[in-house]
Amino acid sequence: MSNQKDQASDGFPTDLPCLEKLDSPTGSPPIASSSSLMELGNCVSNLSLAHEILVNKDFSLTPKKPPTDSLQEQLSSDPPNYTRAVVLLMEVKTMLQSLLLPGHIRLRSQLDEVLDMDLINQEVDHGALDLHRLAGYIINTMASLCAPVRDPEVRALRELREPVELLRNIFLVLKLMKTDMANFTIQSLRPHLLQQAVFYERTKFQQILDKQPNFLDNTTTWLEAAASEERSIIRAQADSPIPGGQDLTSATSVLNRAYLRLLSWDPQSQKYPETVLMDRARLDDLGQQLQMLVLEASVLLLAKVHCGDTLFSSQGFVGKLRQTITALLEGSHTREADQRGALVGLENTVLQQVKEAAVQQAGAALPQGLYLLRGQISDLWKHDNAIRTLIGERVQGFLQAMLQGSSAKGSPDLAAPLRLVSAELTELGTNFRQIVNFNRTVFGPFYAPILRKLMFPSGVGEAWR
Repeated sequence: MSNQKDQASDGFPTDLPCLEKLDSPTGSPPIASSSSLMELGNCVSNLSLAHEILVNKDFSLTPKKPPTDSLQEQLSSDPPNYTRAVVLLMEVKTMLQSLLLPGHIRLRSQLDEVLDMDLINQEVDHGALDLHRLAGYIINTMASLCAPVRDPEVRALRELREPVELLRNIFLVLKLMKTDMANFTIQSLRPHLLQQAVFYERTKFQQILDKQPNFLDNTTTWLEAAASEERSIIRAQADSPIPGGQDLTSATSVLNRAYLRLLSWDPQSQKYPETVLMDRARLDDLGQQLQMLVLEASVLLLAKVHCGDTLFSSQGFVGKLRQTITALLEGSHTREADQRGALVGLENTVLQQVKEAAVQQAGAALPQGLYLLRGQISDLWKHDNAIRTLIGERVQGFLQAMLQGSSAKGSPDLAAPLRLVSAELTELGTNFRQIVNFNRTVFGPFYAPILRKLMFPSGVGEAWR
């Protein structure tokens, strides 16, 4: 991986996008054949799996449940029909073989000897098949191969006597063992995958782009909107006009602005940038968390302003208040009507908790500003609410500081309510930065030509390398 010496604490490179020019396909898109569509689908699937393994530290495979079948009916017939049982024994043998390592030479030979399918079929023909004997050998072999975490499941198999239940549970535990091995392999490969991930994802994405030349259209629109917003902010903040109309935006600031926009993306929009599609679910989840944190911090700020420092700093008051806010706002992010209703209910509960806390303070008088809270908390559903806007801007500044590489300690001063949610904000910002840094490193060469045209339309951009 390039620029390995410049890495964040999460292990991902933090280098700026390489402004290497990629030759984009020209002309009309080719007509897609069924084989090319299948190849494209495989390309996308492989890219998504590799990306998920790398970015999602909790990624793991989960076994599928064995399908229901006619085993019970076959074994209960007179005479017993072992057709399905033999098929299952063959699958069990294959699964056991997949768990063997190269050094298991003796065990592999023994497995072929005991689970000799030709011999088993002969025993079936002569009515001499002993399922319990074979199951006992299989369980002993499983016990020698399984990870310690599977010891209880393997021991439980020894207690089973009913053939159908025994075979099915053997099959299920073997699937768990195979999944354990696959997940161990994934975790072992993760450091090696990280070394090759940038090159791999760039290559796979270029293959997709070769087959779908318009696969950067949404990405271009996304960056155009971010560049426009960044210019507007700079002009609004400038004390005097920028000399000669010079554009003082930078590639990094535009990209950071673009990534921040993803946290408030319209969930109904189909124009999601192609380069971030694999992380959309993660970014949508972070956006929902962010929305709830902004509302929580806004309520805390209002409570502090109107209830006074004495009550607000009383033991246990803030902790109980936060639990109430989290519980009543949970799940209210999907629909505006739900959020409005949740805030009305929250307002009444907060007023009641403040009254109770004042009484517990040796009958202290109710805060003079208590009833000013009524209406202010419920008004937070409005996106242009002054308090909500203020908190949102502070949070945006916090996240921008994290994207620029500073730690939480180096971020701008936070108001007291934000300090109360600083742990959650820091965790959210860290996860967000990890996604952004990796995406920026992988797709920098694809972003560069787009940004160059946006910022230097007259061709001055060649000096920007």
